[in-house]
Amino acid sequence: MALSSTIYTFTIELSDVDRGVYESLALKVARHPSETEEYLLTRVLAYCLEFVEGISFSKGVSDTDEPAVTVRDLTGALVTWIEVGGPDAARLHKASKAAPRVVIYTHREPRLLLRSWEGGKIHRAQEIELYAIDKEFLAGIIARLDRRTAFSLSVSDRQLYLSIGEETLTMALERTSLVPD
Repeated sequence: MALSSTIYTFTIELSDVDRGVYESLALKVARHPSETEEYLLTRVLAYCLEFVEGISFSKGVSDTDEPAVTVRDLTGALVTWIEVGGPDAARLHKASKAAPRVVIYTHREPRLLLRSWEGGKIHRAQEIELYAIDKEFLAGIIARLDRRTAFSLSVSDRQLYLSIGEETLTMALERTSLVPD
């Protein structure tokens, strides 16, 4: 008997000063049995940090042709391909040919990802954005994660402030280049 996905409900007050985005989000997110809590939360944070009109979650890990999150314009054309975790070089190559903008949010060590991509052909690698979510930051959210979770997320000068319950977690979100300087 196959295990089914678990539905998580997130109520998020998003205040992204850097981009002028102020939204109240109500998200229902399916967590596949093979998906870790770190991956789930990185996916939710990527959605928040990239929030614009036309953003949506894909069908999940079962749909290997789609990224974790996409942004499409009003015509349905793919505008942004948002990967979560540690995609391989071939997937990034495909993504950068399919979308004008490619972003990766990872809960893994960026140096290990960069090493895994060495020698691989990645179209427009210098334009791909890579952001790592701090493990301690994720652990703080996981400690308070429930099937129904509410938090507020503020972003200012690429500094994240996540208030959940009585606690506020912080981290700096820094871009890592795929191409060495």
